[in-house]
Amino acid sequence: MKGNIAIDGPAGAGKSTVARLLAARLGYLYIDTGAMYRALTWKALRQGISPDDSRRLVELAQETTIRLEDRGARDVAVYCDGEEVTTAIRQADISRQVSLVASVPGVRQRLVEFQREMAASNRVVMDGRDIGTWVLPRAPYKFFLTASLEERARRRHRELLAAGQSVELETIKEEIRQRDALDSGREVAPLKPAPDAIIIDTGQMTVEDVVARLLALIVANQ
Repeated sequence: MKGNIAIDGPAGAGKSTVARLLAARLGYLYIDTGAMYRALTWKALRQGISPDDSRRLVELAQETTIRLEDRGARDVAVYCDGEEVTTAIRQADISRQVSLVASVPGVRQRLVEFQREMAASNRVVMDGRDIGTWVLPRAPYKFFLTASLEERARRRHRELLAAGQSVELETIKEEIRQRDALDSGREVAPLKPAPDAIIIDTGQMTVEDVVARLLALIVANQ
């Protein structure tokens, strides 16, 4: 089988986990575009650049090298200018700021260039918020994963607790609500399903259920 797979959806819908597993099953390269925006946000915060400073953020995007390395066993390492930041970019402060950084048109333009270059092989599973609508609009397989705000907040809360981060559930819910608003309301490539995307509510599904559903749909549409 050949043809890129685009998976979009809001924070906490399970798209990264599903995309990683799907790529492993198909022997495809998994590309986590959200990790790329997180890496740039990590670098900006470390350099003291405000998420509101669009000019400096665009300059930073132009001078930064972000690399994703598939290490197998469902593991993808993230490097920013040669430094591994896989764990660092999942911190709560990054999650709070990444949508502001990602909303800058010049930042998106630069990272989309990287993403399209990586997808040139036509054998990638790419997840994000604008893959089917903007990054890979011609991908033959497009999915939009969603779930209720409450369910997404619970999932993110469990992830943070497992990572040793203590955050109140209501705080996470409010942060996701604000992130949804930013992602859906930005001028360039807002979060929304592509017209030809298949929408799947993952709220009552296990990860394996979702992967099986996507695989069945892909096989049926070859």
